Amino acid sequence: MRPVAYAASWRGRHDLPARLPVGTRAVGRPMAARPLRELWRRLDAPPVQCWTGPVEVVHGTNYVVPPARRAGRVVTVHDLTPVRFPELATRDTLQYPDLVRRAVARGALVHTDSSFVAEEVRDWLGVAEDRVVPVLLGLAPQQVGDPAAGRRRLFGEAGSDRRYLLAVGTVEPRKDLPGLVAAFDAIASTVDDLHLVIAGPDGWGADALDRAIAASPAAARIHRLGWVDDAVRADLLAGATAVAYPSRYEGFGFVPLEAMAAGVPVVCTDAGSLPEVVADAALTVPVGDVGALADAILLLSTDETRRADLVGRGRHRAAGFSWDRCAAGLVALYRRAAEETSCTRS
Repeated sequence: MRPVAYAASWRGRHDLPARLPVGTRAVGRPMAARPLRELWRRLDAPPVQCWTGPVEVVHGTNYVVPPARRAGRVVTVHDLTPVRFPELATRDTLQYPDLVRRAVARGALVHTDSSFVAEEVRDWLGVAEDRVVPVLLGLAPQQVGDPAAGRRRLFGEAGSDRRYLLAVGTVEPRKDLPGLVAAFDAIASTVDDLHLVIAGPDGWGADALDRAIAASPAAARIHRLGWVDDAVRADLLAGATAVAYPSRYEGFGFVPLEAMAAGVPVVCTDAGSLPEVVADAALTVPVGDVGALADAILLLSTDETRRADLVGRGRHRAAGFSWDRCAAGLVALYRRAAEETSCTRS
């Protein structure tokens, strides 16, 4: 049966076909996310076949798996932010727990991006261990950036020798970027040639970061870039002295992996799945510990031996994350879901 891709999104209804691999058919009719989620929290209707036609397995890749007639279901739970930290969730994401519970109660298998989240989900739902299956994500071949170009974008032609600490990601409370500003303030006078660069679009809670920067004694050395495209992102990574990822909670963690693949040392928190992902290839500090984060940044800014060690470890660690391996794990999960449904029909 030919793969069919659907998107429960009105705003993104025109984007799906261009993102699909050869041989995958896109569903032509749009699916408005918010009203469908409200229905699916309460009813097993409308089924996904109203859009896709006959399918054997339906995969909800972001917490929401539609009801399906006589088809297996797999739902991906990336993390449990709306369960564990509802204050960090939005109105829409606070609906996810009900949707996941309902799907699992009706036989859906759960996929997670890490073993850490798999264990959290098992405890939360109280389900058998084998109903929640971790399949780690992969890392695509990285665009090779130009370190000099990264510095020029920030400081102009005269700033080719300047150093900067880079943070990448959507500006939202879960990323604790105000805490990173506080850590930078603590060491700014010690490493007075180091700048802090924050690249990523505004999410909810960006005002807290703006206030932290405005109050910083080193505000002149803190640069907010907003959203950047892949080429600029690659140049910024390549030119960075280190990458900081001070997340309060994480279900996977692409940014540390991308940095390690680019040969940049990383400091991150021990939040969620991050220790599982980075292993011994990054410096990890306790969540919310500004002093420990400042000490780690200072170490990566001054100790070339430690930097070189982490660069080597990081490249090796990042190379182990394969999309082929991820795809094989998901295919095995689909087969299992289809077989379970077939047995139920018999």
